[in-house]
Amino acid sequence: MPAAAPAGGAGSGPAAPAELRDLFVEVGDLKRVRSAGRDGSIAERLFAQAWGALTGGAAPEGVALELTATALAATRLCDLDAAFLAAAGLSEDAVSGVLVDGFDGISGALDPSLRDRLRARLRRRVEHRPGAVPGFVAALARQPRAGITCPGRARILLEPPENHAEHCLIVAVYGVVLSPFYRADPTAVFLAAMAHHLHNAAMPDAGFTGEMLLGDHLGPVMARTTRWALDELDAPLREAVERARAVLPDAATAEGRAFHAADCIDRVLQIAQHLRAASLTMTTVLDDMDLVHAGPVKGFHDRVLADMRIP
Repeated sequence: MPAAAPAGGAGSGPAAPAELRDLFVEVGDLKRVRSAGRDGSIAERLFAQAWGALTGGAAPEGVALELTATALAATRLCDLDAAFLAAAGLSEDAVSGVLVDGFDGISGALDPSLRDRLRARLRRRVEHRPGAVPGFVAALARQPRAGITCPGRARILLEPPENHAEHCLIVAVYGVVLSPFYRADPTAVFLAAMAHHLHNAAMPDAGFTGEMLLGDHLGPVMARTTRWALDELDAPLREAVERARAVLPDAATAEGRAFHAADCIDRVLQIAQHLRAASLTMTTVLDDMDLVHAGPVKGFHDRVLADMRIP
């Protein structure tokens, strides 16, 4: 992975690592993967899982690494997760092997040291006793993001919208993955990302347009609604979150650069996903992705499609 620019692109080096783009596209799809019997997307559920581990007393560093490793494995395995695999009868070693295989299938572009640390978390999984999930977690999962807004212009809405829990989780995972590039503390970046929209647990999202219309009221309103969420956390965790959130205002620190890069990437890739789906072709589906894939009846399938003149 190439060295980062000294200040988010102000120097001669690159401002972000291009080799991680494809990984981030796949990870972002965790906002859209759902399964029977489980409420919400994988990203939404991982957001709640992370906060439950944190309120239960788990070390933030461990939570950051474990949730990132779990998210990366889930990009290929979806909800074939540790809980399901164990319930289906796999041994502990077999479960770890499947998770690591999923992780290895997508993690080739990661910083090697970080990749090893994340893989180790999947090989030696730790069970956390979850604490009470703060009320802001469910509120953020119910709060849709604003879509594309610009002062003086009509809003552009793309359905279905992501929610704030999904966005925060994906930014947190991106932030951990980007941390080596910016020489940032991944734990601080993770906590900052997980908590950067706490105000939206109570504050509806009207986007940039609404923020500009609030004018001088914006700062006090955001501070008050953020405090409502922070007050749900006990002192040690609350203080750690507040320290991490100190990097949010700018890109003057390595952690600030890692967070803002992750936030920007997710906001734009979210829109790119809609555009990618709208421009999908049957050539991609049938030829590149092998929708009618190899197997004992593929020849028959091909004849059926040809005789039916499909597509």
